[in-house]
Parts: sequence; structure tokens; C-alpha cells
Amino acid sequence: MKILGILASHQEHGLNAQMLDQVLENVDSDVETETIYLENYDITPHKYHEKNPVLDDLTQKLSESDVWVFAAPTYWRELTGVLKNFFDCMRPKFVYFKENGDTIPGQFKNKHYLSITSCYVSPLENFLTGVTDESFKTIDRVMTAAGVIKVGEIVLPGTFGMKEIPYNKKKLCQKYAKKISVKKRKDDSTVKRYIQLFFMIAVMALITMGIQIPLRPWVSGNFWLNYISFTVIFFVLLACILHFVTFVKHRRR
Repeated sequence: MKILGILASHQEHGLNAQMLDQVLENVDSDVETETIYLENYDITPHKYHEKNPVLDDLTQKLSESDVWVFAAPTYWRELTGVLKNFFDCMRPKFVYFKENGDTIPGQFKNKHYLSITSCYVSPLENFLTGVTDESFKTIDRVMTAAGVIKVGEIVLPGTFGMKEIPYNKKKLCQKYAKKISVKKRKDDSTVKRYIQLFFMIAVMALITMGIQIPLRPWVSGNFWLNYISFTVIFFVLLACILHFVTFVKHRRR
């Protein structure tokens, strides 16, 4: 098994590099690791009918690895340009294009990835405003298109003036190191997602029925009023949960 660290920062030995090192240094002893620093590569777009040795080299490294660990800072609430350029130029390698322009997962389907980012804002501000949201979403969007499965994410806020990553983040990196050291199945989250969905629906139904209790004088004995009130309440609860999952799930402190 092999894990590939992909450092997309302007500083080769900065905080993102330190977090990446913490992950790779704490994987199991029988796991091979390698780190590539994207600034060392002259990454240019793939042009048809022309060879691109740099992209071919990077493609080979990605193919030989079972897990990818992306480490890149967040600038201007967006993913660093270094990693974005890498994604843009590697697009023909990540996906296959259909005749109508749609894409399907390419040669890297069912590999796994871990995302790491950092930002200057405080942990509380990042939690409330989601400064690092777009960075994670961009990585997720590209990897989903490529058919690569997410393992998790690590964020380090409040980095202005910071020279060394704090102890709790080191422990988190070490935790994920052990997690990615295990050979994963193609999609090891399907059963977990169904269980989560079941309990989410069960809790929402219970809350909805509880909210309906005060409405009994008006809806009791009338099937359609009871049905409409249940549907409306359930829909509002579902909308709130979907909003949380879609917009708040990346807001880590």
C-alpha cells in the first residue's frame, strides 16, 4: 500500500507541510509514503496530440498510490491557485469525456483521499463564516467527478503568526494517519450512510409527531389536515438538516 502526499503551498516547510508530515510520518510501518511539492513542477494544460511529460509523471505517481493527501492553504476564501491549477491541468486524466461533454470517473476511480487546509482567521470565525468551506468543496467536487472516495478533512485556523502546529492538530493528523493506513474497500461508507439516513428520518418523524401534539384540537379526526401538517413540519426539518449538511459541514475549528 502507498500513500501520496500532495503539497500545494508556496512554502515548502510551512504549516500545511507540517500537518502533511505529521500524517505521513505516523502511518503504519508497512505503508509506503511519498510527498510531491507541486511548486517544483512546471504544470501546464494537457494539449491533444502533444506529449506532456510532467502530467505523465504526476499521473504515474497518482496511479501507484492508494490514498492521496492534499495539503493546501486557503487564500481569499478559496483553494490555493497551485492546487487549482493542478486540478485544471489534470482534468483529462481524472475523468473521461462522453460525446455530449459529460464526464464519468476515469482511471483513478475508487482510490481514497484526505484533505488538509489552513487559514488566518480564528477558529470561531471560521466556524461561523466557513472561510475554508470553498477549499474543501473544490477538492470534493473534483474528487467526486474522478470517482475518488473521501476519508476526511483537517483544518488549521488562526495561523497568522503561527510557527508550529498545535498539539491537538498533531493528534488529529496522527489519528487520520492510522485511518488511511488500512486498505479500504471500494466504497466503505454505503452501509454507514444508510444507517445514518435511517436514524435521521426516525428522529425527524419523532420530532414532527411531537410538534403535532399541540395541533391536535385542530387536526384530530381530519386525515388531510393531519397529513398536511405532518408533511410541512417534516419538510422544514429536512430543509434545516440539508442546509446544515450542505453549508455548515466543513466549518471546523
